[in-house]
Amino acid sequence: MERQRTRQVMLALTLASGLLLTGCGGGADGSKSSSDGARGGSYDSGFPAPNQPQGEQDSDESRGDYDTPAPDYLSTFALDVDTASYGYARRTLAEGRRPDPSTIRPEEFVNSFRQDYDRPDGNGFTVTVDGARTDQDDWSLVRVGLATREASDQEGERPPAALTFVIDISGSMAEPGRLDLAQQSLDTMTERLRDDDSVAIVTFSDQAETVLPMTRLGDHRDRVHEAIDSLEPTYSTNLGAGVETGYETAVDGLREGATNRVVLISDALANTGDTDADSILDRIDGARREHGITLFGVGVGSDYGDALMERLADKGDGHTVYVSGADDAEKVFCEQLPQNIDLTARDAKAQVAFDPETVRQFRLIGYDNRRVADDDFRDDRVDGGEVGPGHTVTALYAVRTKPGAEGHLATATVRWQDPKSRAPHEKSAELETFDDSLREADPRFQVDAVAAYFADALRDTYADKRLPGRPSLGELADWADELGDRTEDGAVRRLADTIRQARHLTD
Repeated sequence: MERQRTRQVMLALTLASGLLLTGCGGGADGSKSSSDGARGGSYDSGFPAPNQPQGEQDSDESRGDYDTPAPDYLSTFALDVDTASYGYARRTLAEGRRPDPSTIRPEEFVNSFRQDYDRPDGNGFTVTVDGARTDQDDWSLVRVGLATREASDQEGERPPAALTFVIDISGSMAEPGRLDLAQQSLDTMTERLRDDDSVAIVTFSDQAETVLPMTRLGDHRDRVHEAIDSLEPTYSTNLGAGVETGYETAVDGLREGATNRVVLISDALANTGDTDADSILDRIDGARREHGITLFGVGVGSDYGDALMERLADKGDGHTVYVSGADDAEKVFCEQLPQNIDLTARDAKAQVAFDPETVRQFRLIGYDNRRVADDDFRDDRVDGGEVGPGHTVTALYAVRTKPGAEGHLATATVRWQDPKSRAPHEKSAELETFDDSLREADPRFQVDAVAAYFADALRDTYADKRLPGRPSLGELADWADELGDRTEDGAVRRLADTIRQARHLTD
């Protein structure tokens, strides 16, 4: 009772100070959403402040697999649309090898699958929050879904692109499915770009070289094709020199009003020169910040420097994908081109505030390298994630509710900056307690759960750290098969096949 009175007093104080997000509208799955402009100060939805005691705290014996929540019951992370971890895991398993657990990032497994979230009309996000109970007592999965506007089918509606391709031509790229696949993909993409788009090409092995300065396509497509077709693998991998020269070339060819982006195509097996992501990007930090040039990493090869590429993309305000074959390359370079070169939100972050009256414990699944200090959520000097049109971002939480809990469970807020004006915006949605089980949830939610459970199994986590309610690999494969039939989604059917490949390697 005392905790309830304290909460009511704090809520009243918050309303009086004008910090509470207001303006409710309809949300998905019973959630309520609110949208408003930028707000300063700290996030407060009537929950106790970070330095206040939280009432019940679990002992080590009673709290189970997860740490007791932070005193402020907040979880904050930078948005991430990377999918490379899942793509690389699929290729590794198809070759009869288990992927290194360090390359498994659950959020990239989940974000590899299509979602059916509502989308906004303009820049920014919609927010969807829903949840479902697992088979483990008092444990649920809560899903926070963010979506940007659809990628336009009308090419003329996106800004022109100024793309600097930084291509690895080291000896390791001679393996089939590396440089040859990159060349084929770039040739196809060059034909699909607009006349007012521009392309530059930088190559690197032991040294870096600008093969083609920034060139407006127009009547010069043949020059681009000739540069692409002339590439041959040689020597070692000085990735640092390639990135540095790539940014210099991008700055030299900078186009106002265009989307300026560096596209790094590599197996990221750096073995010469600077091989540290932070050091590499420190040298080009001015160009990145002053001109807003983002980095898009495309990974190739059966042996792949996943950690380096992922770190480069995170520090370079971009994202990564992994290309294992011609179909992947077609999707990345051609079908997803508007997503890869346009932006609808800069420095986007999400913060989820759990209600201590109903929530006992929680854990964000994945996003290990994207965590942000709670106090930095509204500090726009702190980097977030860059997101383009047509994207969705999904975050799953394992949440342990208090026995018999009813009412408000969580509030999810996304904050971003307009890509042109840098004006900050926010949107929120709320979630109440629920009774549905995972098997009764929306099919796309179930796919997310299967993907997260699969990633958890590949991480080979200890029994006391497993996600609550995680089925066996055989059960996951059957579940994915059922969902593939329900959704008629080939990607979900392939997920079932990939899970069975992992199971065979485990048996």
